[in-house]
Amino acid sequence: MNEGNPQAVAAPWPAVAAGPVNDGKVADSAAGRSSSPGPVPADAGLELMHSYWQTIADTWSKWAEAWQDWAANGFVHPHPHPRPPERDRRFSGPEWDTPYFAMLRDIYLVTASYWQDAVESAELPPREKDRLRFAVRQWLDAIAPSNFPTTNPEAIKLALATEGESWRKGAENLLADMGRGHVSMTDETAFEVGRNLALTPGSVVYRNELIELIQYAPSTPKVHERPLLIVPPCINKYYILDLQPENSFVAYAVGEGHTVFLISWRNIPPELGLLTWDDYLEHGVLKAISVMNEITVATQCNVLGFCVGGALLASALAVLEARRKAAGADPIASLTLLATMLDYEDPGPIGVYVDNMALAAREPLLLAGERINGSELAGAFASLRANELVWSFVVNNYLKGKTPPAFDLLYWNGDSANLPGPMYAYYLRNCYLDNLLREPGKLSMCGVPVDLGTIKAPAYILATREDHIVPWRSAYRSAFLLGGDADFVLGGSGHIAGVINPAARNRREYWVDGLQAVDPDEWLASAEERKGSWWPHWRNWLAKFSGAKRAAPGAPGSPTYPVLEPAPGRYVLEKA
Repeated sequence: MNEGNPQAVAAPWPAVAAGPVNDGKVADSAAGRSSSPGPVPADAGLELMHSYWQTIADTWSKWAEAWQDWAANGFVHPHPHPRPPERDRRFSGPEWDTPYFAMLRDIYLVTASYWQDAVESAELPPREKDRLRFAVRQWLDAIAPSNFPTTNPEAIKLALATEGESWRKGAENLLADMGRGHVSMTDETAFEVGRNLALTPGSVVYRNELIELIQYAPSTPKVHERPLLIVPPCINKYYILDLQPENSFVAYAVGEGHTVFLISWRNIPPELGLLTWDDYLEHGVLKAISVMNEITVATQCNVLGFCVGGALLASALAVLEARRKAAGADPIASLTLLATMLDYEDPGPIGVYVDNMALAAREPLLLAGERINGSELAGAFASLRANELVWSFVVNNYLKGKTPPAFDLLYWNGDSANLPGPMYAYYLRNCYLDNLLREPGKLSMCGVPVDLGTIKAPAYILATREDHIVPWRSAYRSAFLLGGDADFVLGGSGHIAGVINPAARNRREYWVDGLQAVDPDEWLASAEERKGSWWPHWRNWLAKFSGAKRAAPGAPGSPTYPVLEPAPGRYVLEKA
Protein backbone atom coordinates (compact mmCIF):
# COMPACT_ATOMS: atom_id res chain seq x y z
CA MET A 1 0.00 0.00 0.00
CA ASN A 2 1.97 3.10 0.92
CA GLU A 3 5.63 3.70 0.23
CA GLY A 4 8.51 5.39 2.02
CA ASN A 5 12.14 6.04 2.71
CA PRO A 6 15.20 5.03 0.65
CA GLN A 7 17.58 2.43 1.94
CA ALA A 8 20.88 3.56 3.41
CA VAL A 9 23.78 2.91 1.06
CA ALA A 10 26.93 1.93 2.91
CA ALA A 11 29.33 1.64 -0.04
CA PRO A 12 29.75 3.29 -3.44
CA TRP A 13 28.49 1.30 -6.38
CA PRO A 14 31.87 0.26 -7.90
CA ALA A 15 32.24 -2.19 -5.01
CA VAL A 16 29.99 -4.45 -7.03
CA ALA A 17 32.72 -4.79 -9.62
CA ALA A 18 34.70 -6.92 -7.22
CA GLY A 19 33.02 -9.79 -9.00
CA PRO A 20 31.95 -13.20 -7.82
CA VAL A 21 33.11 -14.89 -4.69
CA ASN A 22 34.95 -18.15 -5.15
CA ASP A 23 34.20 -20.00 -1.91
CA GLY A 24 31.00 -21.64 -3.11
CA LYS A 25 28.69 -19.42 -1.07
CA VAL A 26 26.50 -16.41 -1.72
CA ALA A 27 28.19 -13.70 0.29
CA ASP A 28 26.50 -12.47 3.43
CA SER A 29 27.82 -8.99 2.74
CA ALA A 30 26.03 -8.86 -0.59
CA ALA A 31 22.73 -9.46 1.06
CA GLY A 32 23.42 -7.16 3.97
CA ARG A 33 22.40 -9.91 6.40
CA SER A 34 24.13 -11.74 9.20
CA SER A 35 22.51 -15.09 8.45
CA SER A 36 24.61 -17.65 6.65
CA PRO A 37 23.15 -18.54 3.26
CA GLY A 38 23.25 -22.01 1.86
CA PRO A 39 26.08 -23.10 -0.40
CA VAL A 40 25.97 -22.88 -4.16
CA PRO A 41 26.63 -26.36 -5.62
CA ALA A 42 30.21 -26.60 -6.85
CA ASP A 43 29.34 -27.25 -10.50
CA ALA A 44 26.86 -24.39 -10.57
CA GLY A 45 29.36 -22.07 -8.87
CA LEU A 46 32.08 -22.84 -11.41
CA GLU A 47 29.69 -22.38 -14.29
CA LEU A 48 28.52 -19.04 -12.88
CA MET A 49 32.09 -17.77 -12.46
CA HIS A 50 33.08 -18.90 -15.94
CA SER A 51 30.05 -17.22 -17.47
CA TYR A 52 30.68 -14.03 -15.49
CA TRP A 53 34.29 -13.62 -16.50
CA GLN A 54 33.55 -14.55 -20.12
CA THR A 55 30.88 -11.86 -20.25
CA ILE A 56 33.26 -9.34 -18.69
CA ALA A 57 35.91 -10.21 -21.29
CA ASP A 58 33.44 -9.80 -24.15
CA THR A 59 32.27 -6.49 -22.76
CA TRP A 60 35.83 -5.23 -22.43
CA SER A 61 36.35 -5.93 -26.13
CA LYS A 62 33.28 -3.89 -27.02
CA TRP A 63 34.41 -1.06 -24.71
CA ALA A 64 37.85 -0.97 -26.34
CA GLU A 65 36.28 -0.66 -29.78
CA ALA A 66 33.94 2.06 -28.57
CA TRP A 67 36.79 4.04 -27.01
CA GLN A 68 38.82 3.82 -30.24
CA ASP A 69 35.93 5.04 -32.37
CA TRP A 70 35.15 7.81 -29.91
CA ALA A 71 38.76 8.99 -29.94
CA ALA A 72 38.83 8.86 -33.74
CA ASN A 73 35.81 11.17 -33.76
CA GLY A 74 37.57 13.67 -31.55
CA PHE A 75 35.57 12.66 -28.44
CA VAL A 76 32.60 14.56 -29.84
CA HIS A 77 29.97 12.07 -30.97
CA PRO A 78 29.50 8.98 -28.80
CA HIS A 79 29.93 5.67 -30.49
CA PRO A 80 26.58 3.83 -30.62
CA HIS A 81 27.59 1.38 -27.93
CA PRO A 82 25.56 -1.86 -27.99
CA ARG A 83 22.78 -1.77 -25.42
CA PRO A 84 21.89 -4.63 -23.11
CA PRO A 85 19.30 -7.03 -24.55
CA GLU A 86 16.69 -5.88 -22.01
CA ARG A 87 16.12 -2.14 -21.81
CA ASP A 88 16.41 -0.75 -18.29
CA ARG A 89 14.67 2.57 -17.74
CA ARG A 90 17.42 3.66 -15.35
CA PHE A 91 19.85 3.70 -18.28
CA SER A 92 17.54 4.64 -21.14
CA GLY A 93 18.95 8.11 -21.83
CA PRO A 94 21.40 8.61 -24.70
CA GLU A 95 23.96 9.96 -22.22
CA TRP A 96 24.58 6.38 -21.11
CA ASP A 97 25.92 5.54 -24.60
CA THR A 98 29.12 7.49 -24.01
CA PRO A 99 31.77 4.76 -23.67
CA TYR A 100 32.80 5.60 -20.11
CA PHE A 101 29.25 5.57 -18.76
CA ALA A 102 28.35 2.59 -20.93
CA MET A 103 31.22 0.80 -19.18
CA LEU A 104 29.80 1.69 -15.78
CA ARG A 105 26.34 0.59 -16.84
CA ASP A 106 27.43 -2.70 -18.37
CA ILE A 107 29.73 -3.83 -15.58
CA TYR A 108 26.93 -3.08 -13.10
CA LEU A 109 24.35 -5.04 -15.11
CA VAL A 110 26.68 -7.99 -15.67
CA THR A 111 27.63 -8.16 -12.00
CA ALA A 112 24.04 -7.73 -10.86
CA SER A 113 23.06 -10.60 -13.09
CA TYR A 114 25.79 -12.73 -11.52
CA TRP A 115 24.56 -12.12 -7.98
CA GLN A 116 20.98 -12.84 -8.95
CA ASP A 117 22.01 -16.10 -10.59
CA ALA A 118 24.08 -17.00 -7.54
CA VAL A 119 21.07 -16.53 -5.29
CA GLU A 120 18.94 -18.75 -7.51
CA SER A 121 21.63 -21.44 -7.33
CA ALA A 122 21.85 -21.36 -3.54
CA GLU A 123 20.43 -24.43 -1.80
CA LEU A 124 18.02 -22.88 0.67
CA PRO A 125 14.45 -23.48 1.86
CA PRO A 126 11.97 -21.43 -0.22
CA ARG A 127 11.26 -18.80 2.45
CA GLU A 128 14.96 -18.28 3.16
CA LYS A 129 15.73 -18.00 -0.53
CA ASP A 130 12.97 -15.40 -0.87
CA ARG A 131 14.57 -13.34 1.89
CA LEU A 132 18.05 -13.66 0.40
CA ARG A 133 16.73 -12.80 -3.07
CA PHE A 134 15.01 -9.73 -1.66
CA ALA A 135 18.05 -8.56 0.30
CA VAL A 136 20.39 -8.96 -2.67
CA ARG A 137 17.94 -7.11 -4.89
CA GLN A 138 17.77 -4.24 -2.38
CA TRP A 139 21.55 -4.00 -2.36
CA LEU A 140 21.83 -4.14 -6.14
CA ASP A 141 19.11 -1.54 -6.61
CA ALA A 142 20.78 0.79 -4.12
CA ILE A 143 24.26 0.72 -5.65
CA ALA A 144 23.22 1.27 -9.26
CA PRO A 145 25.42 3.95 -10.90
CA SER A 146 22.27 5.89 -11.77
CA ASN A 147 21.79 6.68 -8.06
CA PHE A 148 24.98 8.72 -7.58
CA PRO A 149 25.74 12.22 -8.88
CA THR A 150 29.24 11.41 -10.14
CA THR A 151 28.18 8.28 -12.04
CA ASN A 152 24.90 9.46 -13.56
CA PRO A 153 25.65 11.20 -16.88
CA GLU A 154 22.13 12.60 -17.15
CA ALA A 155 22.53 14.38 -13.82
CA ILE A 156 26.00 15.61 -14.75
CA LYS A 157 24.79 16.97 -18.10
CA LEU A 158 21.90 18.79 -16.44
CA ALA A 159 24.19 20.24 -13.76
CA LEU A 160 26.55 21.62 -16.42
CA ALA A 161 23.66 23.02 -18.46
CA THR A 162 22.21 24.80 -15.42
CA GLU A 163 25.59 25.87 -14.00
CA GLY A 164 25.00 23.76 -10.91
CA GLU A 165 21.47 24.99 -10.26
CA SER A 166 20.00 21.49 -10.59
CA TRP A 167 22.28 20.19 -7.84
CA ARG A 168 21.51 23.20 -5.64
CA LYS A 169 17.80 22.57 -6.09
CA GLY A 170 18.36 18.86 -5.47
CA ALA A 171 20.08 19.60 -2.15
CA GLU A 172 17.14 21.85 -1.26
CA ASN A 173 14.71 19.04 -2.09
CA LEU A 174 16.74 16.59 0.00
CA LEU A 175 16.69 18.87 3.05
CA ALA A 176 12.95 19.41 2.67
CA ASP A 177 12.32 15.65 2.47
CA MET A 178 14.48 15.05 5.51
CA GLY A 179 12.17 17.40 7.36
CA ARG A 180 9.12 15.51 6.09
CA GLY A 181 10.62 12.15 6.91
CA HIS A 182 10.02 10.61 3.48
CA VAL A 183 10.96 10.88 -0.18
CA SER A 184 8.45 13.10 -1.99
CA MET A 185 6.66 11.26 -4.78
CA THR A 186 4.42 14.12 -5.83
CA ASP A 187 4.06 17.86 -5.41
CA GLU A 188 2.54 17.77 -1.95
CA THR A 189 1.47 21.41 -2.16
CA ALA A 190 -0.92 20.57 -5.01
CA PHE A 191 -3.42 18.60 -2.91
CA GLU A 192 -5.48 19.00 0.22
CA VAL A 193 -8.15 16.69 1.57
CA GLY A 194 -11.45 18.50 1.44
CA ARG A 195 -10.20 21.05 -1.12
CA ASN A 196 -9.46 18.92 -4.17
CA LEU A 197 -9.49 15.40 -2.69
CA ALA A 198 -12.36 13.50 -0.99
CA LEU A 199 -14.97 15.81 -2.50
CA THR A 200 -18.01 13.53 -2.82
CA PRO A 201 -20.76 15.26 -0.78
CA GLY A 202 -21.59 13.49 2.44
CA SER A 203 -21.91 13.77 6.20
CA VAL A 204 -20.34 12.18 9.25
CA VAL A 205 -23.28 10.49 10.99
CA TYR A 206 -21.42 8.53 13.66
CA ARG A 207 -18.13 8.80 15.51
CA ASN A 208 -16.37 6.82 18.20
CA GLU A 209 -12.72 6.73 19.21
CA LEU A 210 -11.85 4.42 16.28
CA ILE A 211 -14.04 5.38 13.30
CA GLU A 212 -16.13 8.03 11.68
CA LEU A 213 -18.99 6.75 9.55
CA ILE A 214 -19.73 8.85 6.47
CA GLN A 215 -23.07 8.72 4.68
CA TYR A 216 -22.86 10.09 1.14
CA ALA A 217 -25.59 12.25 -0.34
CA PRO A 218 -27.58 10.66 -3.18
CA SER A 219 -26.97 11.98 -6.68
CA THR A 220 -29.95 10.20 -8.28
CA PRO A 221 -33.69 10.72 -7.62
CA LYS A 222 -34.08 7.06 -6.65
CA VAL A 223 -31.76 4.68 -4.84
CA HIS A 224 -31.59 0.96 -4.22
CA GLU A 225 -33.29 -0.14 -1.01
CA ARG A 226 -30.19 -1.90 0.31
CA PRO A 227 -27.30 0.34 1.38
CA LEU A 228 -23.63 -0.29 0.65
CA LEU A 229 -20.94 -0.13 3.34
CA ILE A 230 -17.34 0.35 2.20
CA VAL A 231 -14.53 -0.77 4.54
CA PRO A 232 -11.24 0.74 3.30
CA PRO A 233 -7.79 -0.30 4.52
CA CYS A 234 -6.79 1.10 7.91
CA ILE A 235 -3.12 1.38 6.92
CA ASN A 236 -3.82 4.48 4.82
CA LYS A 237 -6.63 7.01 4.59
CA TYR A 238 -9.99 6.16 3.04
CA TYR A 239 -9.85 8.72 0.24
CA ILE A 240 -8.03 6.36 -2.10
CA LEU A 241 -11.62 5.45 -2.94
CA ASP A 242 -12.63 9.11 -3.26
CA LEU A 243 -9.72 10.93 -4.83
CA GLN A 244 -11.09 13.43 -7.37
CA PRO A 245 -14.51 13.43 -9.04
CA GLU A 246 -13.22 11.85 -12.23
CA ASN A 247 -11.60 8.87 -10.48
CA SER A 248 -13.72 8.48 -7.35
CA PHE A 249 -15.03 4.97 -6.77
CA VAL A 250 -17.36 6.36 -4.09
CA ALA A 251 -18.86 8.88 -6.51
CA TYR A 252 -19.28 6.13 -9.09
CA ALA A 253 -21.20 3.92 -6.65
CA VAL A 254 -23.36 6.85 -5.54
CA GLY A 255 -24.06 7.69 -9.17
CA GLU A 256 -25.28 4.16 -9.75
CA GLY A 257 -28.05 4.66 -7.21
CA HIS A 258 -26.48 3.21 -4.07
CA THR A 259 -26.77 4.73 -0.62
CA VAL A 260 -23.11 4.56 0.29
CA PHE A 261 -21.67 4.55 3.79
CA LEU A 262 -17.91 4.46 4.37
CA ILE A 263 -15.66 3.93 7.39
CA SER A 264 -12.98 6.55 8.00
CA TRP A 265 -10.43 4.88 10.30
CA ARG A 266 -8.67 6.81 13.03
CA ASN A 267 -4.97 7.51 12.73
CA ILE A 268 -4.13 5.92 16.07
CA PRO A 269 -2.76 8.34 18.70
CA PRO A 270 -0.64 7.12 21.64
CA GLU A 271 -3.61 6.88 24.01
CA LEU A 272 -5.27 4.31 21.73
CA GLY A 273 -2.18 2.14 21.33
CA LEU A 274 -3.80 -0.82 23.13
CA LEU A 275 -6.66 -1.31 20.66
CA THR A 276 -7.00 -4.90 19.45
CA TRP A 277 -8.15 -6.74 16.36
CA ASP A 278 -11.44 -7.39 18.15
CA ASP A 279 -11.84 -3.64 18.72
CA TYR A 280 -11.53 -3.05 14.97
CA LEU A 281 -14.29 -5.62 14.40
CA GLU A 282 -16.62 -4.69 17.25
CA HIS A 283 -16.27 -0.92 17.29
CA GLY A 284 -15.36 -0.59 13.63
CA VAL A 285 -17.00 -2.86 11.07
CA LEU A 286 -19.84 -4.32 13.14
CA LYS A 287 -20.77 -0.96 14.63
CA ALA A 288 -20.80 0.63 11.18
CA ILE A 289 -23.15 -2.08 9.85
CA SER A 290 -25.47 -1.59 12.82
CA VAL A 291 -25.60 2.21 12.48
CA MET A 292 -26.08 2.04 8.70
CA ASN A 293 -28.94 -0.42 8.96
CA GLU A 294 -30.65 1.64 11.65
CA ILE A 295 -30.37 4.84 9.61
CA THR A 296 -31.67 3.22 6.43
CA VAL A 297 -34.14 0.87 8.17
CA ALA A 298 -32.61 -1.94 6.09
CA THR A 299 -32.86 -5.62 6.89
CA GLN A 300 -30.07 -6.48 4.44
CA CYS A 301 -27.07 -4.59 3.16
CA ASN A 302 -24.21 -4.91 0.69
CA VAL A 303 -20.65 -4.67 2.00
CA LEU A 304 -17.29 -4.05 0.34
CA GLY A 305 -13.77 -4.36 1.74
CA PHE A 306 -10.45 -3.29 0.21
CA CYS A 307 -7.08 -4.88 1.13
CA VAL A 308 -6.78 -5.32 4.92
CA GLY A 309 -10.22 -3.73 5.11
CA GLY A 310 -11.44 -6.85 3.32
CA ALA A 311 -9.79 -9.12 5.90
CA LEU A 312 -11.41 -7.11 8.70
CA LEU A 313 -14.76 -7.24 6.91
CA ALA A 314 -14.64 -11.00 6.33
CA SER A 315 -13.66 -11.55 9.97
CA ALA A 316 -16.54 -9.34 11.15
CA LEU A 317 -19.03 -11.21 8.97
CA ALA A 318 -17.82 -14.52 10.41
CA VAL A 319 -18.42 -13.08 13.89
CA LEU A 320 -21.85 -11.90 12.80
CA GLU A 321 -22.70 -15.38 11.55
CA ALA A 322 -21.48 -17.03 14.76
CA ARG A 323 -23.71 -14.70 16.78
CA ARG A 324 -26.83 -15.31 14.73
CA LYS A 325 -29.12 -17.48 16.82
CA ALA A 326 -31.93 -18.23 14.41
CA ALA A 327 -32.02 -19.17 10.79
CA GLY A 328 -33.59 -16.71 8.41
CA ALA A 329 -32.63 -14.01 5.99
CA ASP A 330 -28.90 -13.34 5.87
CA PRO A 331 -28.30 -9.74 6.96
CA ILE A 332 -25.64 -9.48 4.23
CA ALA A 333 -27.01 -9.43 0.69
CA SER A 334 -23.59 -9.44 -1.01
CA LEU A 335 -19.89 -9.20 -0.27
CA THR A 336 -17.28 -7.51 -2.46
CA LEU A 337 -13.58 -8.01 -1.73
CA LEU A 338 -11.04 -5.88 -3.59
CA ALA A 339 -7.39 -6.99 -3.55
CA THR A 340 -7.96 -8.94 -0.34
CA MET A 341 -6.06 -11.90 1.03
CA LEU A 342 -7.76 -14.41 3.34
CA ASP A 343 -5.39 -17.34 2.69
CA TYR A 344 -1.82 -16.29 3.56
CA GLU A 345 0.02 -19.41 2.43
CA ASP A 346 1.75 -17.34 -0.24
CA PRO A 347 1.76 -13.70 0.92
CA GLY A 348 4.05 -12.61 -1.89
CA PRO A 349 7.04 -10.26 -1.56
CA ILE A 350 5.81 -8.71 1.69
CA GLY A 351 6.39 -12.09 3.33
CA VAL A 352 10.13 -11.34 3.51
CA TYR A 353 9.41 -8.94 6.35
CA VAL A 354 7.31 -11.35 8.39
CA ASP A 355 8.99 -14.07 10.44
CA ASN A 356 8.54 -15.54 13.89
CA MET A 357 11.86 -14.32 15.25
CA ALA A 358 11.28 -10.71 14.26
CA LEU A 359 7.74 -10.66 15.61
CA ALA A 360 8.70 -12.46 18.84
CA ALA A 361 11.41 -9.87 19.49
CA ARG A 362 9.00 -6.96 19.19
CA GLU A 363 5.76 -8.55 20.33
CA PRO A 364 6.06 -7.67 24.04
CA LEU A 365 6.32 -3.97 23.15
CA LEU A 366 3.48 -4.18 20.66
CA LEU A 367 1.19 -5.90 23.14
CA ALA A 368 2.09 -3.22 25.69
CA GLY A 369 0.74 -0.54 23.36
CA GLU A 370 3.63 0.44 21.11
CA ARG A 371 2.21 1.74 17.86
CA ILE A 372 3.30 0.81 14.38
CA ASN A 373 4.18 4.12 12.79
CA GLY A 374 2.88 4.73 9.31
CA SER A 375 6.39 5.49 8.06
CA GLU A 376 7.51 1.96 9.01
CA LEU A 377 4.85 0.43 6.82
CA ALA A 378 5.60 3.01 4.13
CA GLY A 379 9.25 1.99 3.98
CA ALA A 380 8.40 -1.70 3.85
CA PHE A 381 5.95 -1.33 0.99
CA ALA A 382 8.26 1.01 -0.92
CA SER A 383 11.13 -1.47 -0.77
CA LEU A 384 9.07 -4.09 -2.59
CA ARG A 385 9.45 -1.99 -5.74
CA ALA A 386 12.45 0.10 -4.80
CA ASN A 387 13.53 1.18 -8.28
CA GLU A 388 10.09 2.50 -9.10
CA LEU A 389 9.01 3.80 -5.70
CA VAL A 390 12.25 4.96 -4.11
CA TRP A 391 15.26 5.35 -6.38
CA SER A 392 13.51 6.96 -9.35
CA PHE A 393 12.43 9.76 -7.01
CA VAL A 394 15.89 9.99 -5.43
CA VAL A 395 17.38 10.51 -8.90
CA ASN A 396 14.80 13.00 -10.13
CA ASN A 397 14.34 14.95 -6.89
CA TYR A 398 17.93 15.12 -5.65
CA LEU A 399 20.34 14.42 -8.51
CA LYS A 400 18.35 16.36 -11.11
CA GLY A 401 16.67 18.87 -8.81
CA LYS A 402 13.21 18.33 -10.22
CA THR A 403 9.92 18.77 -8.41
CA PRO A 404 7.78 15.65 -8.83
CA PRO A 405 4.57 16.25 -10.76
CA ALA A 406 1.21 16.48 -9.03
CA PHE A 407 -0.33 13.00 -8.79
CA ASP A 408 -3.28 12.41 -6.49
CA LEU A 409 -2.68 8.69 -6.04
CA LEU A 410 0.91 9.24 -4.90
CA TYR A 411 -0.17 12.04 -2.56
CA TRP A 412 -2.52 9.57 -0.89
CA ASN A 413 0.26 7.01 -0.86
CA GLY A 414 2.35 9.28 1.34
CA ASP A 415 -0.50 10.01 3.76
CA SER A 416 0.00 7.01 6.01
CA ALA A 417 -1.62 6.11 9.33
CA ASN A 418 -0.45 4.59 12.61
CA LEU A 419 -1.76 1.25 13.88
CA PRO A 420 -2.11 -0.03 17.45
CA GLY A 421 0.46 -2.65 18.47
CA PRO A 422 -1.90 -5.40 19.72
CA MET A 423 -4.06 -5.24 16.60
CA TYR A 424 -1.02 -5.34 14.32
CA ALA A 425 0.65 -8.21 16.21
CA TYR A 426 -2.56 -10.26 16.11
CA TYR A 427 -2.86 -9.76 12.36
CA LEU A 428 0.73 -10.72 11.64
CA ARG A 429 0.80 -13.78 13.87
CA ASN A 430 -2.59 -15.27 13.12
CA CYS A 431 -2.80 -14.43 9.44
CA TYR A 432 0.64 -13.99 7.87
CA LEU A 433 2.60 -16.38 10.11
CA ASP A 434 0.16 -19.09 11.24
CA ASN A 435 -2.45 -18.66 8.48
CA LEU A 436 -5.27 -19.53 10.89
CA LEU A 437 -7.98 -17.36 9.39
CA ARG A 438 -8.57 -20.00 6.75
CA GLU A 439 -8.99 -22.77 9.36
CA PRO A 440 -12.61 -23.14 10.62
CA GLY A 441 -12.86 -22.53 14.34
CA LYS A 442 -9.12 -22.06 14.91
CA LEU A 443 -9.52 -18.40 15.83
CA SER A 444 -11.92 -16.78 18.27
CA MET A 445 -12.83 -13.17 17.66
CA CYS A 446 -15.09 -11.03 19.82
CA GLY A 447 -15.67 -14.07 22.01
CA VAL A 448 -16.85 -16.51 19.32
CA PRO A 449 -15.08 -19.03 17.05
CA VAL A 450 -14.99 -17.86 13.45
CA ASP A 451 -15.40 -19.80 10.23
CA LEU A 452 -15.24 -17.99 6.89
CA GLY A 453 -17.23 -20.85 5.39
CA THR A 454 -20.32 -19.65 7.27
CA ILE A 455 -20.40 -16.51 5.11
CA LYS A 456 -23.04 -17.54 2.58
CA ALA A 457 -23.58 -14.21 0.84
CA PRO A 458 -22.66 -14.14 -2.87
CA ALA A 459 -19.20 -12.65 -3.30
CA TYR A 460 -17.43 -10.59 -5.93
CA ILE A 461 -13.67 -11.15 -5.61
CA LEU A 462 -11.40 -8.75 -7.50
CA ALA A 463 -7.65 -9.26 -7.72
CA THR A 464 -5.15 -7.40 -9.89
CA ARG A 465 -2.61 -9.15 -12.03
CA GLU A 466 0.51 -7.16 -11.08
CA ASP A 467 -0.34 -6.74 -7.39
CA HIS A 468 2.85 -6.96 -5.30
CA ILE A 469 1.01 -6.73 -1.97
CA VAL A 470 -1.85 -9.20 -2.47
CA PRO A 471 -0.73 -11.69 -5.15
CA TRP A 472 -3.67 -12.44 -7.40
CA ARG A 473 -3.29 -16.20 -7.03
CA SER A 474 -3.57 -15.85 -3.25
CA ALA A 475 -6.68 -13.71 -3.65
CA TYR A 476 -8.09 -16.39 -5.96
CA ARG A 477 -7.52 -19.13 -3.38
CA SER A 478 -9.17 -16.97 -0.75
CA ALA A 479 -12.44 -17.16 -2.67
CA PHE A 480 -12.68 -20.89 -1.89
CA LEU A 481 -12.82 -20.18 1.83
CA LEU A 482 -16.20 -18.48 1.64
CA GLY A 483 -19.43 -20.45 1.87
CA GLY A 484 -21.40 -18.77 -0.90
CA ASP A 485 -21.13 -18.40 -4.67
CA ALA A 486 -18.10 -16.36 -5.67
CA ASP A 487 -17.43 -14.50 -8.92
CA PHE A 488 -13.69 -14.02 -9.42
CA VAL A 489 -12.49 -11.13 -11.59
CA LEU A 490 -8.87 -10.34 -12.43
CA GLY A 491 -8.02 -6.75 -13.24
CA GLY A 492 -4.99 -5.40 -15.03
CA SER A 493 -2.22 -3.36 -13.38
CA GLY A 494 -1.34 -3.36 -9.67
CA HIS A 495 -2.68 -3.08 -6.15
CA ILE A 496 -3.93 0.49 -6.43
CA ALA A 497 -4.03 1.40 -10.11
CA GLY A 498 -5.84 -1.84 -10.93
CA VAL A 499 -8.58 -1.06 -8.41
CA ILE A 500 -8.86 2.68 -9.09
CA ASN A 501 -9.55 2.30 -12.81
CA PRO A 502 -12.42 4.67 -13.67
CA ALA A 503 -14.92 3.42 -16.21
CA ALA A 504 -14.95 6.69 -18.16
CA ARG A 505 -11.27 6.38 -19.06
CA ASN A 506 -11.73 2.96 -20.69
CA ARG A 507 -8.20 1.89 -19.80
CA ARG A 508 -6.54 -1.45 -19.12
CA GLU A 509 -8.36 -4.79 -19.17
CA TYR A 510 -9.87 -7.43 -16.95
CA TRP A 511 -10.62 -11.15 -17.10
CA VAL A 512 -13.89 -12.87 -16.20
CA ASP A 513 -15.85 -16.11 -16.52
CA GLY A 514 -12.99 -18.57 -16.19
CA LEU A 515 -13.74 -22.19 -15.44
CA GLN A 516 -13.82 -22.97 -11.74
CA ALA A 517 -10.55 -24.69 -10.92
CA VAL A 518 -8.30 -25.15 -7.92
CA ASP A 519 -5.34 -23.90 -9.96
CA PRO A 520 -5.66 -20.15 -10.58
CA ASP A 521 -3.64 -20.40 -13.78
CA GLU A 522 -6.20 -22.86 -15.17
CA TRP A 523 -8.88 -20.29 -14.41
CA LEU A 524 -6.92 -17.59 -16.24
CA ALA A 525 -6.28 -19.80 -19.25
CA SER A 526 -10.04 -20.24 -19.71
CA ALA A 527 -11.10 -16.69 -18.76
CA GLU A 528 -12.39 -14.08 -21.19
CA GLU A 529 -10.34 -10.90 -21.53
CA ARG A 530 -12.32 -7.69 -21.77
CA LYS A 531 -11.03 -4.20 -22.44
CA GLY A 532 -11.60 -1.30 -20.09
CA SER A 533 -12.51 -0.98 -16.42
CA TRP A 534 -14.01 -3.68 -14.23
CA TRP A 535 -16.29 -1.08 -12.57
CA PRO A 536 -19.28 -1.53 -14.93
CA HIS A 537 -19.03 -5.31 -14.55
CA TRP A 538 -19.20 -4.91 -10.77
CA ARG A 539 -22.07 -2.43 -11.11
CA ASN A 540 -24.13 -4.96 -13.04
CA TRP A 541 -23.29 -7.71 -10.56
CA LEU A 542 -24.13 -5.61 -7.50
CA ALA A 543 -27.48 -4.43 -8.93
CA LYS A 544 -28.79 -8.00 -8.65
CA PHE A 545 -28.46 -7.87 -4.86
CA SER A 546 -29.39 -4.26 -4.17
CA GLY A 547 -33.19 -4.48 -4.15
CA ALA A 548 -35.85 -2.31 -5.75
CA LYS A 549 -35.47 1.42 -6.28
CA ARG A 550 -37.14 3.90 -3.96
CA ALA A 551 -37.07 7.64 -3.47
CA ALA A 552 -33.71 8.92 -2.30
CA PRO A 553 -33.59 10.03 1.32
CA GLY A 554 -34.10 13.74 1.81
CA ALA A 555 -31.54 14.12 4.59
CA PRO A 556 -28.63 12.09 6.00
CA GLY A 557 -28.59 10.44 9.40
CA SER A 558 -31.53 9.90 11.72
CA PRO A 559 -32.81 11.23 15.05
CA THR A 560 -30.59 8.71 16.81
CA TYR A 561 -27.62 9.43 14.57
CA PRO A 562 -27.73 13.10 13.58
CA VAL A 563 -25.20 14.74 11.28
CA LEU A 564 -22.01 15.61 13.18
CA GLU A 565 -20.18 17.47 10.42
CA PRO A 566 -19.72 17.42 6.64
CA ALA A 567 -17.50 14.88 4.93
CA PRO A 568 -14.59 14.24 4.83
CA GLY A 569 -14.74 14.52 8.62
CA ARG A 570 -11.86 15.10 11.00
CA TYR A 571 -10.14 11.70 11.38
CA VAL A 572 -8.89 11.68 7.80
CA LEU A 573 -7.12 15.00 8.42
CA GLU A 574 -4.98 13.68 11.29
CA LYS A 575 -1.38 13.15 10.25
CA ALA A 576 0.81 10.22 11.30
